[in-house]
Amino acid sequence: MDWDHFRYFLELARAERLVTAARRLGVDHTTVARRVNALEKQIGQPLFLRTPQGYMLTEAGRHLLPAAEAMENAYTSVHQLQPTGAEQLSGQVRIGATEAYGTLVLSKQLALLSERYPHLQIDLLALPRALQLSRNEADIVITLERPEKGSFTITRLTDYELRLYAAPDYLAQHDPIRSKEDLKKHRFVTYVDDLLFTQELNFLTELVPSSHGNWRSTSVLAQQEAVAHGAGIAILPTFAAKNDQRLVPVLQPEIAFTRTFWMLMPTELKGLSRMRITWEFLRDINTAN
Repeated sequence: MDWDHFRYFLELARAERLVTAARRLGVDHTTVARRVNALEKQIGQPLFLRTPQGYMLTEAGRHLLPAAEAMENAYTSVHQLQPTGAEQLSGQVRIGATEAYGTLVLSKQLALLSERYPHLQIDLLALPRALQLSRNEADIVITLERPEKGSFTITRLTDYELRLYAAPDYLAQHDPIRSKEDLKKHRFVTYVDDLLFTQELNFLTELVPSSHGNWRSTSVLAQQEAVAHGAGIAILPTFAAKNDQRLVPVLQPEIAFTRTFWMLMPTELKGLSRMRITWEFLRDINTAN
């Protein structure tokens, strides 16, 4: 039997969707279907039930799964004996992250990774929402919340700080801010409450409980632009705001928040060279910084 058939079988069993399995394997979804069909013919039984929710293993598929995983482990053990050079590493890695961190920090880091491994296809999903590994939206996710359950490989990637910022013109035209109590008289730029994807970003209720924000957006980068144009005061990540010449800090160092980025990956992907190298690269470069 062709080992590749089992490789496609395993990816479809994990992803449960042809398109997701195809993306991870770097092929067209028709190739996945064709390979699985060929394996089913060799086995002599259907291995998947095609349902509206996706591809679910039949009894024969569940029986085959541990044997296929043992084959994969053996293949991976042999493959890891060979050095993985820049010219050898290929395939697709999809990385999900919060919008600002993905745009301002990860994009630069992943440019270095791409230089090092020119045949690696890197997809960066920098979005103002949480990406779900359970829905196969990404291979590696950098998130603000550490999951309490699930078959994930997890590491603490980095801590970051958030502080209060405003535009000089705004501060000149409004009441002075000498203490936290003075903030009650000011306008705030913040997140849209009912679209907040994590309570880790719910700073305003802690800082000024009576305020709900006068200018709101799901995008922290849009918030920063609004603050720079005088819309109010905002709590912004320092990696985004500290180098913005249009902004000045407010009540520093009195007001500061610290949050943690966690990096997650499905456990079944950690044996893939491209995933392991990307994971180690991001872990090491963020630890160094």
